Amino acid sequence: MLVKPMIACVGLLASALVVLSQPAAQAAAIPYSNVPDGFARGTTGGAGGQTVTVTNQADLNRYVTASEPYIIRVAGTVNISPKGTELRVASNKTIVGVGLSGQVVGGGFILRAGVSNVIIRNLTIRDTRMPDDDPGDDGYDYDAIQMDTADRIWIDHNRLTRVNDGLIDSRKDNTNLTVSWNHIVDNNKTFGIGWTENVTTRITIHHNWFQNNTTRNPAVDNVAYGHLYNNYLQNIRTSGTHVRGSTKAVIENSYYDGVRDPYYVTDKAELVQRGEIVVNSSWASGRVKSKGSAFNPSSFYSYTLHPAADIPAMLRQYAGPQSGIGL
Repeated sequence: MLVKPMIACVGLLASALVVLSQPAAQAAAIPYSNVPDGFARGTTGGAGGQTVTVTNQADLNRYVTASEPYIIRVAGTVNISPKGTELRVASNKTIVGVGLSGQVVGGGFILRAGVSNVIIRNLTIRDTRMPDDDPGDDGYDYDAIQMDTADRIWIDHNRLTRVNDGLIDSRKDNTNLTVSWNHIVDNNKTFGIGWTENVTTRITIHHNWFQNNTTRNPAVDNVAYGHLYNNYLQNIRTSGTHVRGSTKAVIENSYYDGVRDPYYVTDKAELVQRGEIVVNSSWASGRVKSKGSAFNPSSFYSYTLHPAADIPAMLRQYAGPQSGIGL
C-alpha cells in the first residue's frame, strides 16, 4: 500500500520551516516529511513568532514558558538543574535542535492541560536516572516528555534515552498527537498512553526505533484511534505494544526483532494488525494478537506505508536527530 502524504497546510507552516527543513538537495532524498502528519497534521508550533537560539537553561525556560509564539533553536548541550526538572512548555512553540548539536541533559519537558500547537523536534533528551530508584523507577517521576491533556503535538526526530520514568508519557486526554521518526532507546518505562477513563485520544505513531527497552513500547490504553505503522522494535525485554482498555488500534508494516510479546490486545480493546515481520521473538501463552475491526486510518489522513522489510535499515539512518534539521 502506498498513499501519498498529505500536503495541506503547507502555506501555514512556511515560517516554521525556516528552521525545520533541509536544503533542497537533501530534501529530495529523504523518506520523511518536514511538516506534521498523521493526527497532528496542521500543527504549526511557533510559526509566525520570533526565532531565537538558546544555549542554556535560563533562556530555554524563558522562551518555552512565554505566552507568545516562538521558534526556539537549541544549539549545543543545555544542562538542566535541579536534576529531573521538566520545563513547562506553553502553547504555540517549536523547540528544535540545531543539526546534531541540540541536547537537553538532566531534565525534560512537560505540557500541562490546555497547552496546544507544540512541535518538539530533532533533540536529544537524556540522563535523569537515579541510582537509588532501581529497579522500578517509581520514586522519581522524571520524564523526557510528559503531556497532560494537551492538543496538537508533533514529537519528531528526537533521541530519548536513559530517564528515570517514561521517555514519553501521554497522560489523561491528550489528542491529535503524532510521534514520528524518533530513536527511543535504553529505558525501562518507554512510552505510556492513557491514565484516563475517557476515550478521546487520537494518536499516530510511525517510523520510530524502539531499542533496548523493557516495557511500554508503547502501552496504549483508552485511545479512541491509535495508528501505529512502520515502527522498529529491537531487543525489548518485557513487552512490546500492549493495546488495552477501550482502545481501537491499527498496526501496519512494523518490524519486531528480539521482542517479548511483540503486540497483543486485552480488555475491550480492538486491534487490527497487518504486514508485520517478526523475528527472534515470542508471545506468552494465551496472548491475543488481533481482535475486532478497529478503524480505517486512511479515512482520517493519507500516509506513506513502507514495506516492513525496509524499516530496520531506514530507521537506523533516519530515526533520531538529523544533521540537516534545525539549521
